[in-house]
Amino acid sequence: MDIYKITGGATLQGEAPISGAKNAALPLIVASLLAEGETVLTNVPNLQDVRTMIKVVQCLGAQTDFDTDANVLKIRVAALTNAEVPYDLVKTMRASVYVMGPLLARAGEADVSLPGGCAIGERPIDIHLSGFEAMGATIELEHGYIKARAERLSGGRFVMRNVSVGATANLLMGAVLADGETVLENCAKEPDIVDLGRFLVKMGATIEGLGTDRIIVQGVPKLSAVTYRVMPDRIEAGTYLLAGAITRGSVKIVRAEPDHIGALIQMLGEMGFAIETGSDWVSIAPGDRALSGAFIRTLPYPGFPTDLQAPMMSLMTTAPGISVIIETIFENRFTHVGELRRMGADITTEGNVAIIKGQERLSSATIMMSDLRAGAALVLAALAAQGTTEIRRIYHSDRGYEKLTEKLLGLGADIKREAGGKL
Repeated sequence: MDIYKITGGATLQGEAPISGAKNAALPLIVASLLAEGETVLTNVPNLQDVRTMIKVVQCLGAQTDFDTDANVLKIRVAALTNAEVPYDLVKTMRASVYVMGPLLARAGEADVSLPGGCAIGERPIDIHLSGFEAMGATIELEHGYIKARAERLSGGRFVMRNVSVGATANLLMGAVLADGETVLENCAKEPDIVDLGRFLVKMGATIEGLGTDRIIVQGVPKLSAVTYRVMPDRIEAGTYLLAGAITRGSVKIVRAEPDHIGALIQMLGEMGFAIETGSDWVSIAPGDRALSGAFIRTLPYPGFPTDLQAPMMSLMTTAPGISVIIETIFENRFTHVGELRRMGADITTEGNVAIIKGQERLSSATIMMSDLRAGAALVLAALAAQGTTEIRRIYHSDRGYEKLTEKLLGLGADIKREAGGKL
């Protein structure tokens, strides 16, 4: 099993190109099932989760060709030959549940194993299921599988009890081929949802309200296969900005979308970093005043993203003064705290609140990733630590960061990926 060995202390400098967004690519791959013909997706990141989702659509009858050098994925769909997604494909990635919308819309049935994914707390899919029931589907749970049936989904009005990115995407994909008008209330506003909506509109869907909490869909008889470019990954973009910040370096991210990380950019500026932005780039460098701690509360977009909470905490461990994080999205997203403490971080947690007292320097240790974003936090901490840190279970980072080692090396980091690590 591979490990990272990172010797901290290097001040990162240079440019980091941002890959396509994992959280946008996954629903786009699934949405390709809604139309016959060949869909071509460009700027698709070569990640473990993407490869898993490709296997999912192949299981349902799609033929695929993924050029990982060019980041181009071709998906050819005729008739769907299967409506069941087995546990072996779903267990590592809960986004597999996205297939319910397209399967119900095109085939009238979906048998999907209850999903797995990162161990960051309960993420129930009851909102997905209630939404499909409101659109006329019948839902049963048998032997660990969700069994959904609908001769044809019908329009209606559904209010999500909580803002849910996954449910918004899933119900949106079901609604585009439903009979009549569907009104979805309390929708997620994340850029990933807007990207999915734009893709569906290009395919021929009729959608209003993307980027707002109320989306209106007029069902159409059929959609057409198209070519579409996946948006930049805002979480990767934020992670490399934080890498520059924690090493007090000068880093520029390119091929990015600055508006998608506005909450992070504002917070870094308030802490004392010098931030500049352009149409598709953001740079960070030490500012002309002393750094200070920060207070963040994770919120749905456009608030501070929960996926950047862990990497932000790593920065806070090195910022003078007291910082506070309130995690409002997931109830078990402080799994990185124990590992950061092993590196000398002064962090106190109580429920969903973390209080961080900044240290002059972290120290190296042998540490272990518990999930994707916690893993990013540990990489950042290692970049700033004194000595060489060994990070295990790095397969978590392979789920969401394309060419992590190469990009950090390009910025001057001392990082090696080696085989032979222990669990």
